[in-house]
Amino acid sequence: MNGRPEMLAVVIARGGGLPGGADEAAAECGGAVLVVGTGTREAARAFTAARRIWAAEVPVIAPGALAAVLAPLIAEVPVVVLPASPDGRDIAARLAFQSERPLFAGATRCTPEHADLSRLDDSLEVRVALDEPAVVTLIPGVRGTPQPVPAPEPVELTVILPAVLDAEVVEVLEPEPETVELAEAKRILGGGAGLVRPGEDGSAVMRTLTGVAAALGASAGATRVITDAGWAGHDRQIGTTGVVVDPDLYVAFGVSGATQHVGGLGRPAHVISVNTDPSCPMTALADLGIVADAPEVLRELARRLNGAADA
Repeated sequence: MNGRPEMLAVVIARGGGLPGGADEAAAECGGAVLVVGTGTREAARAFTAARRIWAAEVPVIAPGALAAVLAPLIAEVPVVVLPASPDGRDIAARLAFQSERPLFAGATRCTPEHADLSRLDDSLEVRVALDEPAVVTLIPGVRGTPQPVPAPEPVELTVILPAVLDAEVVEVLEPEPETVELAEAKRILGGGAGLVRPGEDGSAVMRTLTGVAAALGASAGATRVITDAGWAGHDRQIGTTGVVVDPDLYVAFGVSGATQHVGGLGRPAHVISVNTDPSCPMTALADLGIVADAPEVLRELARRLNGAADA
């Protein structure tokens, strides 16, 4: 690899697809990316935060063999960052062992000098100094990405997987919409304060939203008002103080569009807002604004989706 960067994002591609957090890892490393896996040329084109890309195509995703191949490639790079996706977490530990580096898992920020690590279920952040070469995993959805830039043509690297004792991938299961991490969700239904009427059981309303979302192949998210009230977990909170998302579709039910919430939306391809206020920021942002009572619309959706949720 020519032109050794100070930081390098290592991203595992499967069938030309990028994992959640790939662009965030690229942005954290100043746009320097090594993408390895299957369909790497297609995956390289999907980056929006990469400025330099090296691509290494391999026939299979074999964690032990990949770590052995990657170790010499990153030998001169001080800090290697992988998105904390399932493949990223798997490869990171093996790569740290192969390259004899410490592993700092669960970072929210990383520079050549230090990494900020999330601990105790996100209630504590610890800063560690990177005073020696290290491997770091970056939590998807906490950083966000800058304005997109066209992906450069990748520099192709030729690698040969060694024959090592390795884990065998029997099957790759697609995540359930209800449980997938919001940072990786492509379709999200979000609930805001306007979705819960005074005196109503907010937890029950969010269960209905989750059921409708699942029936539509989507995940359920929420605003800070909803999570602060305890009606949804903090892992479902979208915003600068929660999870940064970047879905293809975002449907906002009773969401006014506070700055901290909108700041965590990334760049969704399509936005639909259901709200009684036609001039609220969320409706102004939306591609389609539906001026209607959000709780009623949700209940009617639940009824029409053949019992997808309790209406």
